[in-house]
Amino acid sequence: MSVLSDGLDSISLKYPVLRRYAAIVREDLSATYSRDIQKWLLVGPIIGIVVGLLITLLTKILLDTIWVTVLPVYLQHHWTIIPGLAMGFFFTGLIMQYCTPAPNEHSSEEIIRSYHEYQGDIDTKPFWWKLLAAITTVGSGGSAALEGPSIYGGGAIGSWLWGKLERFGLDSRDRRVMLISGAGAGMAAVFRAPLTGLVFALEMPYKDDLAHEALLPSLIASVVSYATLASIIGSQPLFGFAGSTTFRTVDIFWSTALGLICGLIAMVFTITFRRVRTFANHAPIPHTCKLVIGGVLTAICGLVFVIVYPGLLIPLGPNYEAVRMVLAHPHPTSELLFFAFMKLLATLFSLGAGGVSAMFVPLLLVGGAIGSAFAQSIVHASNLDLFAAVGMASFIAAGYKAPLTAVLFVAETTGGHSFIIPSLIGAACAYAISGEASASGDQRLHEMVKLYGFTGVPVREVMRGDVVSVQASATIRDFAKSIAGCHEHVIYPVLEGQRAVGTISVTALGKVAINEWETRCVGDIANHNVPTIAVDADVAEALRMLGRENNQRILFVTNADGKIAGIVTGGDILLSLQPRDAASRPLKRWKETE
Repeated sequence: MSVLSDGLDSISLKYPVLRRYAAIVREDLSATYSRDIQKWLLVGPIIGIVVGLLITLLTKILLDTIWVTVLPVYLQHHWTIIPGLAMGFFFTGLIMQYCTPAPNEHSSEEIIRSYHEYQGDIDTKPFWWKLLAAITTVGSGGSAALEGPSIYGGGAIGSWLWGKLERFGLDSRDRRVMLISGAGAGMAAVFRAPLTGLVFALEMPYKDDLAHEALLPSLIASVVSYATLASIIGSQPLFGFAGSTTFRTVDIFWSTALGLICGLIAMVFTITFRRVRTFANHAPIPHTCKLVIGGVLTAICGLVFVIVYPGLLIPLGPNYEAVRMVLAHPHPTSELLFFAFMKLLATLFSLGAGGVSAMFVPLLLVGGAIGSAFAQSIVHASNLDLFAAVGMASFIAAGYKAPLTAVLFVAETTGGHSFIIPSLIGAACAYAISGEASASGDQRLHEMVKLYGFTGVPVREVMRGDVVSVQASATIRDFAKSIAGCHEHVIYPVLEGQRAVGTISVTALGKVAINEWETRCVGDIANHNVPTIAVDADVAEALRMLGRENNQRILFVTNADGKIAGIVTGGDILLSLQPRDAASRPLKRWKETE
């Protein structure tokens, strides 16, 4: 755009009559290219190719090598299920406990949390360890599939590539976009469904909103990632329907009823899952022990099912073959319902205990089983595949709060495009009746209102460089007397030397008995969550972070070297809204002195 403008300027010097027309053209060009989106034509394909190659590798290792070996052993020798899962989860626990800084942070949860709280920045040092933990979780029979490592792997690659491609005009806001674009590309490749990957990237961070800024890069990355995998493995649908291609008017009514049923079941399951996950996170036992317990309980679910219903169905592992069996072969209603119940339990134990993956396929499979049972026992329909599709879409919509993703996923991965309308109705009903319950505890309800006037204004213009802080080693008595008693703030940074280690609020003092104030240190009661934002980040980004649901009231502003440059609060941003003077000086900066 600048090249075109320079050319117009040189021409206008030679031909003054064109000067006024050049100004009009320049204005039109400025409006046309007001958003710098052309960079995604380069960045998007790079993300797609790298993610596509990674997912191809994971697919070859997990599906074509490990699971095809493990599954026949479990089906032929039932006694191997418990030791096999216990051993696999034991290795998962060891990897996560000793090779990663935060054993409970992984898979899609880490991507969503990074998007909302860390500006898309992910620690890639334990990247390969987490993928290995996902392989041991899924490959040993954990009730999960490849979507967990695919979402995490794609998101981590997008975040990592941001640092490598900054020279192509990327700014700090683009890291979040590349993060979820990579996650969407992972979904597109692993399920061979590019539209699903695109929409998932937009829906994933929110329960009732879309990440609109990621539309173009997610589209490009998802298509390229899918094409990369398809060129190596093939483009056939992951699952397949063998039944009808039409539906009746009355099926709309039954789809509504099925959506409501699946929504209620999914709501109960997701609430239970979040409770179990929280309990496991805070259980005072080693992470490896939690995983072994989860693995044994998961194995019991699989063992009980194959004892009651001997055959090829088993509620363990990636279960892609189980999806095909539920879709293509009739099963008694009692078997389908029992399978759905045991699959939910196995998923609860596998992922609730800390298994490394996600539950997209488990929810899909449970929905398909319930849908088929519903068609057989209540509707008495011949087209079981229709209600299997509706059940799948409904369960995913309710469990992940992603109704559009659910419908597109069913259509793309099964080939049942004629079922889009019934699936949309079922998914909408399930989404509505399940309320705010979600399998992801880090999803936000919606994006906050953006202050577009702040776009381009760096945080350094409104931050406080001189702040009142307290050392972590200070006693609570000293803090209350010399700092909290002399200033009117409600929250203060906690430092160890010059390094920020957390925050402490005045309300935290009331949680400690007064007779302990002399002996306990500020560091003992501090909130050690240290949210940071770069000095060159937009004020709008800071406002978004301050408005997140955990109600954090302060951000630490860091330089490029990671050192603390100051802090910013919501009050600082509100003060910056004061009218500017005639000289149009920068936004007012308010400093606090001790």
